[in-house]
Amino acid sequence: MQKQKVVRELKSSLKTIHLWGIAVGLVISGEYFGWSYGWASAGTLGFLVTSLLIAAMYTTFIFSYTELTTSIPHAGGPFAYARRAFGPTGGFIAGAATLIEFVFAPPAIALAIGAYLGVQFPGLDPKVAAVGAYLVFMALNILGVQLAANFELFVTVLAIGELLVFMGVVSPGFSLANFTANGWAGGSELNHTALLGILGAIPFAIWFFLAIEGAAMAAEEAEDPRRTIPKAYIGGILTLTVLAIGVMIMAGGVGDWRLLANINDPLPQAMKAVVGENSGWMHMLVWIGLFGLIASFHGIIMGYSRQIFALARAGYMPTVFARVHPRFKTPHLAIILGGIIGIAAIFSDEWIKLGGQTLTANIITMSVFGALVMYIMSMLSLLRLRRTEPKLDRPFRAPVYPLFPCIALAIATLSLLTMAWLNQLVFALFVAAMAAGYIYFLATKHLRDAAPQDDMLEGQSCEDELPLNLSLLPGKD
Repeated sequence: MQKQKVVRELKSSLKTIHLWGIAVGLVISGEYFGWSYGWASAGTLGFLVTSLLIAAMYTTFIFSYTELTTSIPHAGGPFAYARRAFGPTGGFIAGAATLIEFVFAPPAIALAIGAYLGVQFPGLDPKVAAVGAYLVFMALNILGVQLAANFELFVTVLAIGELLVFMGVVSPGFSLANFTANGWAGGSELNHTALLGILGAIPFAIWFFLAIEGAAMAAEEAEDPRRTIPKAYIGGILTLTVLAIGVMIMAGGVGDWRLLANINDPLPQAMKAVVGENSGWMHMLVWIGLFGLIASFHGIIMGYSRQIFALARAGYMPTVFARVHPRFKTPHLAIILGGIIGIAAIFSDEWIKLGGQTLTANIITMSVFGALVMYIMSMLSLLRLRRTEPKLDRPFRAPVYPLFPCIALAIATLSLLTMAWLNQLVFALFVAAMAAGYIYFLATKHLRDAAPQDDMLEGQSCEDELPLNLSLLPGKD
C-alpha cells in the first residue's frame, strides 16, 4: 500500500525582508549581553581574534548552509538535510541537536527579560515576568506567522537602530589606546596564557551569532524560498558581523574595558562612562535594549516550534505535535510544548546547579553544544549530498566549494572539542540528553514507518539507512 504524501499546511507568506528580520532578530540579543564575558577570558585583543575566527565560521557556514536551505526548503531545516544525506539516524542527530539549541536558549533570554524588568519595577518578580514573556510571545506565534514575522521585523529594526545609536553616542569618548591596553588576556603580549584565553572565549563569540540558522525553519512559510532565503541569509550575516565587531570595539575603547568584562549590561555601562548616568541617551538605551532580547526570544520560539513540528510530522516525536491550528495555520501544540519546557527550566533555576552555577548559567552552554553539533552535521550533509545527488536542483550553490563548507566544518569541530574540554560536566549532560533521545528514537520506529511520505526527506541517498561515514572529503561536482 502506497504511503500518503505529506501535506504542507504551513502558510507561505514571508518575503525576503521578513526572513532577514527573523535571521537577524534570532541573534541580536547576543550583541547586547553575554559577549563581554569573552573579555574576561581573552582580553579585548584576544577576544577580537576569537570573534573574527567565529565570524569566519559563521560566514562560510551561512554561504554553505544556504545551498541546503534553498535545495531542500523544509520546516525541519538541519534535520531535513541530515535525514536526506544520512538516513534516519543522521536525521535524529541533527534534529535532536537543533532541538536542544532552540529549546534551551529561550529560558535564559526570558530570565534576562525578567531580570531587566525587575530592575525597572523592583516589585515585579523576574520569574513572573519571564513566564509572562513566554505567554505573550507564544500567543503571538500562535496567532499567525505573518503577524509574528511583522512584529519580529519591527523589534529587530528598533534593536539595530539602538546599536547604531550606541556606537554614535560613545564615539567621542573612544580611544584605541583604551581598547588595546592589556588586551591579551590582561597582559601586553600574545603568549600561552593568551592563546588559552582565546580558545576559552569561543562560546562568548558564538553568542554573537547563535541561532541565525533558525530562519531556515521558516522555509516552508516563505514566498519563493529559493530566491528569498539567499538574500535574507547573506544580508543577515553581513548585518550581524558589522554590528558585532562595531559594538565590541566601541565599547572597549571608552575606558577600562576590565570594568565591563564580567557584567550583563556592558553597553549601558560603556555609555554611562561617556554621557553620564542621567543622560537621555542612557535611558533610551536601557529601554530600547529590551527590544533586542524580545526579538531573539520571539524568533527562537518560532524556530523551536517549527523544529518540533517537523520532527513530529516525520515520526521522530509524538505525531500530535505535528498538528496545525485550523484557523491560524501555525503549529500551536509545538509552540506550547516548547513553552512548557522553558517555563519548567525557569522555575528550576534555583535548585538545579551544575558545577556550582545556576541552571541559567549552564543552559546557554548546553544550547551552544547543540548548535555546534548541528553545524557539523549540516556541513557533512552538504558534502555528502554533493556526491550522492549531483543532479539535485541547487538554486544557490556554496561559493568556493569545497573550501567554504570545509572551513566551517573545521572551525565548528575545533570549537566543539574546545568547549567539551572546558565544560566537561555540561557536555556530559548534553551527551546524556542525546543518548536518551536516541533510546526513544530506537523504540519508536513504528512512528516513522507510519509517517506520510515526504519527498524532501527521501532523496537518492535515503532509500535505505545509510551509515554515518565521516570520510566525506568531496570529489569533483
